[in-house]
Amino acid sequence: MLTLHGFAISNYYNKVKMALLEKGLAFDEALVTTGNPSEAVLACSPLGKIPYLTTERGALCESQVILEYLEAIQPEPALLPTDPWEAAKVRELCVFVDLHLELVARELYPQAFFGGTVSESQQVRVRKLIGRNIAAFAKLTRMSPFLAGERFTMADCCGYVSLPVVAMATKAIYGEDLLLAAGVDHKAYAARIHERPSAQRVTADRKRDQARLASAAGKAT
Repeated sequence: MLTLHGFAISNYYNKVKMALLEKGLAFDEALVTTGNPSEAVLACSPLGKIPYLTTERGALCESQVILEYLEAIQPEPALLPTDPWEAAKVRELCVFVDLHLELVARELYPQAFFGGTVSESQQVRVRKLIGRNIAAFAKLTRMSPFLAGERFTMADCCGYVSLPVVAMATKAIYGEDLLLAAGVDHKAYAARIHERPSAQRVTADRKRDQARLASAAGKAT
């Protein structure tokens, strides 16, 4: 049995969860928080990062690696095209969403979402970088209707869970949704993806855990 470890507020956890649901693979879920220092967690994910996946052969960490593994063990329904070039273009989009958009925007999250602060110099640096990266992403994506074209792929597992977060972070810090400003209509895109049962399940579970976290925080104050 496959077990996905992490928590449903994490977009990278949800990226993997969405792929598991799309493929119809049976899996369990185990709650693990980011940076858990326990030996059991570090044996599976040496940096203490989530998500990680445990299998009958051992553990795998890094969300994109896990997606590639799922594609290999369960080729249908396919989340990668069979054509090598088209498959590479899907992987290219995954890299752009995860590394060039979400990872850059993550520097804004302390102030955008968690009540912290981000220095003015850091805000300026991030805006310049993410503005450039969004413009590059806009040249790559087709959004017709999916990121890579007419078929749902693993790029959409990345895009559905991360693009709205990037947009909210830029809106919170700069007063402008930089994705929409660059012509990337992530709202219409997310609405289309949300018609899929996998997206509905991922979103419902995320909202449930966000409500639980907010309730726990309220009781602690």
